[in-house]
Amino acid sequence: MNGEDQYLARIYQRFPVNIARGKGAIVWDTSDREYIDCMGGYGVAIVGHCNDRVVRAIRTQVEKLIVCHMSLYNDTRLRFLQKLATIAPPGLDKTFFSNSGAEAVEAALKFSRKFTGKKGVIAMNGAYHGKTFGALSVTHNEKYRKSFQPLLEGVKFVPYADPNKVEDAIDETIGTVILEPIQGETGIIVPPDGVIQSIREICNRHKLVLIFDEIQSGLGRTGKMWAGQNWNTVPDIMCLAKGIAGGVPMGLTFAKAEIIECMKTGEHSSTFSGNPLACAAGYATIEALTEDKLVENADKTGRYFKESLLMLQEKHRIIREVRGLGMMLAVELRFEVRDVLLDALKKGLLMLYSGRNIIRLLPPLVMDEKIVSSAIQIIDLVLTEEEKRRHVH
Repeated sequence: MNGEDQYLARIYQRFPVNIARGKGAIVWDTSDREYIDCMGGYGVAIVGHCNDRVVRAIRTQVEKLIVCHMSLYNDTRLRFLQKLATIAPPGLDKTFFSNSGAEAVEAALKFSRKFTGKKGVIAMNGAYHGKTFGALSVTHNEKYRKSFQPLLEGVKFVPYADPNKVEDAIDETIGTVILEPIQGETGIIVPPDGVIQSIREICNRHKLVLIFDEIQSGLGRTGKMWAGQNWNTVPDIMCLAKGIAGGVPMGLTFAKAEIIECMKTGEHSSTFSGNPLACAAGYATIEALTEDKLVENADKTGRYFKESLLMLQEKHRIIREVRGLGMMLAVELRFEVRDVLLDALKKGLLMLYSGRNIIRLLPPLVMDEKIVSSAIQIIDLVLTEEEKRRHVH
C-alpha cells in the first residue's frame, strides 16, 4: 500500500508506480525510472508534461494574480478568450468557464434545457460524459449509474452509429442530443462516415440542440483541432476540458450566442470560473498547439503509430482490432488487458484501459516517431509474453 491510500477513499483503480516528474512524453518515478507516457493523465497532457510555454505562462501569472472572480474583469482572461475565438468552431461565439469536463457537460445540459424548454435528452449507447448527476444521467454504462438512481428524467439512449434510431426516439419532450464525435471511454469508437452529418441534419430538422462532448477528442487529439472537423460538422454547444490549460484544471462550454444568452444572471456560475492562472496556461496551450504544429504532429505521428499497431495485429492473434484517429487510439484484445498493462509498466510504458479488454492510448501530441517505435517494441514484447502464457499460436 502506498502512503496515499491510508488517507484516500478507494475510488480509483491504481497502478503501482509513484510518478515524481515529467517532460514532454516521458515521466519518471521516485526512483528516477523512465516511462513512455501513453496515458497522458487520461488525455490531459496534450501539449506534453511541463510544456515550456505553459510553465513560463504559469510562472509569470502566479507572481501577478492567482484569483479573480468572474464578477470582476481581468486582462489575462480577456487575452485567453480572444485566443480561444481563433480556434473555436464557427458560430460558437460564447464561452462559459468551469473546472472540469463533467462541469462543462452540466453547463451544456442546463443551457440546452433553458433554451428549448424541454427536459428530454437523447444520448448514445456507450456514451461517457462524466459522473456528476447531470453528466451521469447521459453516461450509458450501468455500473456507473445503478447506485445513484433516480437520475435526470427523460433521457433516452440509442445506438451510437444509427441516425434512424435518433430520429425514432424524438418526441415532443426531446430538446437535446448529446454525443462524443469519437467515443473515448468505451474504447475509441469511430463512427462510420455520414453518421455525424446525419445526426446534425436531424437536429436541424427537428430544431434540437446538438451537443458535442469533445473533452477527450478535441484540441488536436485526432489530427484536427476538433474531432467534428473530420466530418465537417459543427454542433450548437461544445464541451471541452482535459488538456485545455496544459494540465491546470479547466472546463469550457462553447455555445451559440442565442443559446447561452437565454440564461439569466445568477442561473449558473462557478467560483473558480475563468481563473487567471488557468487562463494564462490556456493561452500558452493554444500557442503550443498552433505555433508548434502539434495538431499536424498528431496527424502525422498518429498515422505512424496506428500503422505500427496494425503491423502488430498481423503478428499477434491476441489482437482483435486496432482503431482510432490521430493520437486517440485503441487496441482491442481477445483477453483482459490488466496483465498486459502491468507488464508494460514494468518495462517502462504507461497505457490506459477501456473496459476489460481494450488498451487505450492518449499520448501527448509532442510524441515523435522514435518514442512511438520504443512504445511499439514494448507492446510487441508484452503481447508475445501474454500469448506464451495463454498458449496462443
